[in-house]
Amino acid sequence: MRTICLLIAFLGLASGQERVISGAVRDAAGGAVAGAVVRLQSTALKTNTDLQGRFRLANLPSQPLFALTAFAPGYYIAGPVQARAGDSAISFLLRKHPAEDHPGYEWVSALASAGEAGNCQNCHSQPGEPLSLLPFDEWQRDAHGTSARNRRFLSMYNGTDLSGENRSPLTRFFNHKDYGPVPVPPDPNLPYYGPGFKLDFPNSAGDCAACHLPAAAHRAPYDTDPNTVSGVGREGVACDLCHKTWSVRTNPATGLPYPNTPGVLSMDFRRPPPGEQLFLGPYDDVAPGDDSQSALQNQSRICAPCHFARFWGVQVYNSFGEWMDSPYSDPETGKTCQDCHMPRRGATRFVRADKGALNRDPATVFSHLMPGAADVELLRDTAGLRLEAWREGPDVRVYVVVSNEKAGHHMPTDHPARNMLLVVTAAGVGGEQLPLVWGPLIPDWGGKGDASDDYAGRPGKGYAKILEELWTEVSPTAAYWNPCVIREDTRIPALATDLANFGFRSPPGGGPVTVAARLIFRRAFKSLRVQKGWDSPDILMNEAAVVVR
Repeated sequence: MRTICLLIAFLGLASGQERVISGAVRDAAGGAVAGAVVRLQSTALKTNTDLQGRFRLANLPSQPLFALTAFAPGYYIAGPVQARAGDSAISFLLRKHPAEDHPGYEWVSALASAGEAGNCQNCHSQPGEPLSLLPFDEWQRDAHGTSARNRRFLSMYNGTDLSGENRSPLTRFFNHKDYGPVPVPPDPNLPYYGPGFKLDFPNSAGDCAACHLPAAAHRAPYDTDPNTVSGVGREGVACDLCHKTWSVRTNPATGLPYPNTPGVLSMDFRRPPPGEQLFLGPYDDVAPGDDSQSALQNQSRICAPCHFARFWGVQVYNSFGEWMDSPYSDPETGKTCQDCHMPRRGATRFVRADKGALNRDPATVFSHLMPGAADVELLRDTAGLRLEAWREGPDVRVYVVVSNEKAGHHMPTDHPARNMLLVVTAAGVGGEQLPLVWGPLIPDWGGKGDASDDYAGRPGKGYAKILEELWTEVSPTAAYWNPCVIREDTRIPALATDLANFGFRSPPGGGPVTVAARLIFRRAFKSLRVQKGWDSPDILMNEAAVVVR
């Protein structure tokens, strides 16, 4: 029997039925391309060419026909080439993509209404599916796709409330004998709708557009007013811009962007010359088309330009730097920004079925609905909360541990108005609140007043980066475009914990005591939210309760 099996195997090899395909990859001049990736399209099966540009793709599945692609850095992806098992003369010709950036290029709109063949919506959208997982549809629902039109952003830029109809007075100045004109605090006798860049610098456009409207700001990063932009520039962090990003300029000594270079000021692009096109993405097998693979698309580094920024020498945005300083940046054991903020959501394609979609492993299809500070589920999955309580003499002692379990940066991070509150209560049998004997109190920025969500002065803690404006001494402030100092930073770094101890006086009549702790996330300090009229409700990140008998 063994002899017969060997004979059958030999006859199979002799008849060309070996499950192997071989061939060569060459460039336009006929030269060998070494190290090129030859892949069975949309699968993990691949091989690399040798120094002579030859490849041998083995372990092929049992199917009659295969679509193969080839790619090497600096070239467009070639293919697909149809092949059968046993083919030995498969040839790929790689075409180089533009090696230089062409600043005269006009960004392509993502919207089908622009009427161009290359508009992303044409192929990457599923009409009639409000919860579509295709990239364009997710991007339209994401903060990046709406960054130019975000009403909270515009209210901060213009100094208005959310409606845009009510505006704070222009900033007043007095002449300081040593420093000249310096700002004074807002007049308490006048209506006030919160700070605004244009209140402080009415004659400047600033550099806000460098991150919020980068497709518009790339030619004028310090002179682009978000109120006047139209066309592709109004598409926020535009699809074409991200997929033309070639590299990010960082300081070799730190790995971080240089100071005062937010957004497009740190980006290098590969925009093609007239008559050509180029799209950079994470795959090395997207063909046919004008596509090339870019390793940057899968690296946290691509996020750095807009998630690291200093103003007046003060580090304001720093989620990328915080990630760099955390264990998550370890290339072997860590996670990238994309792992958490472009999670795999089960999609098996990124193109509409009638536009030539290929089915892919869902582990390789990244979501463009990038969850962040507004995503309730992400926040609830981020923080740990452990609560212990016991009687100690006449008091009930409480021990609370808040841990940053899954955020690859500080918690909270980036915009300095974001904050968290730890609210701790102890109640007797009848629900009466027990007096605090010792322990920290929630700071004033937790909300002063009698409303149910005014937590200032209650048992608990606050977690935030507190900025104070140098001249007006307004604190906490979100007007980081003014000279500020960091008064305190109580946020919790990645994988770190914060401990808090409290003591409550036991009820006079004894009986069980219910101790509860809640961790609340706020996208803005309550005072700012009220001034602006933002509809940003508190988000409960975690909670715990125990009964002490």
